[in-house]
Amino acid sequence: MEIRPSIVIPVYNEKDNLGQLAEELKKVMERLHPETEVIFVDDGSNDGSTGVLKEIAEDGRFRVLVHGRNYGQTAALMTGIGQASGNVVVTMDADLQNDPADIPMLLAGIEDGCDVVSGWRRNRRDAFFSRRLPSMIANMKISWFTGVKLHDYGCTLKAYRSEFIKNLSLQGEMHRFIPVYCRWQGAEIKETEVNHRRRIHGKSKYSINRVFKVMLDLAVVKFLMSYLGKPIYVFGGMAIASLAGGTVVTVYVIVRKVFMQGEWLSPLFFIGILLWTFGVTCFLLGLLAEVVVRLYLETGRHPVRRVREKINITE
Repeated sequence: MEIRPSIVIPVYNEKDNLGQLAEELKKVMERLHPETEVIFVDDGSNDGSTGVLKEIAEDGRFRVLVHGRNYGQTAALMTGIGQASGNVVVTMDADLQNDPADIPMLLAGIEDGCDVVSGWRRNRRDAFFSRRLPSMIANMKISWFTGVKLHDYGCTLKAYRSEFIKNLSLQGEMHRFIPVYCRWQGAEIKETEVNHRRRIHGKSKYSINRVFKVMLDLAVVKFLMSYLGKPIYVFGGMAIASLAGGTVVTVYVIVRKVFMQGEWLSPLFFIGILLWTFGVTCFLLGLLAEVVVRLYLETGRHPVRRVREKINITE
């Protein structure tokens, strides 16, 4: 397989890092396919990053997409991936903490037959309590819930065969789960150690509250992995359990009334009615979810992000 990589880089307020990053990328691109492209996605920067990217784009191998506002890292990655023309997509951060020199190593893993090569920042150069410890906890939880064993989901430096990610439509903070979606499609995933450098310019966009967002997104991913094509199994299971419970309670109320002279309008009677009502509601929600999922999968319509400006992009 001849590898023609597209390198996708989301940018948000990284003005002081972009020049050096471009120079390092140029050195790496000399070792790659001559049609290698770099796609910067400016996600609503307000520090002058857009102007720097326009200067970088004077080299035709660099392409720039400018979002109309800040949509978030996941949205920026999706925009760049959607424009990528290569048969392998490499993603990385713009803050210089990912080392462009590691890109050939990731591509070598693709050449060896892997579908996804995920970077592992084993010697991570970040604060322990505010960054590394929360990340370790999140990585363990993600691996446990999804069954995909990776040490570092949060490392943006990864390489993917394009057929596994071109049709993804992710929102929120879902970019870290891209390997999970790829495994869902049958991708073979390999993890390799990559260099991680200290941040010199700018401020990190991550904070401790990102951990809670990851946990919520993980619940969504787990649901989608298990039940996207069959939501009736979730709601139907709750409906059956609730209807069964309502039936048991109702039968007990009848038996008590007939044989023990109990009252009809006891708390148990109303609990039985409530369980039956909840069961019927869950069943109807399951049917509705089935219809919605089928419409989504069949139409393939996804939310649109507004791109304000394109540089060196051929439609």
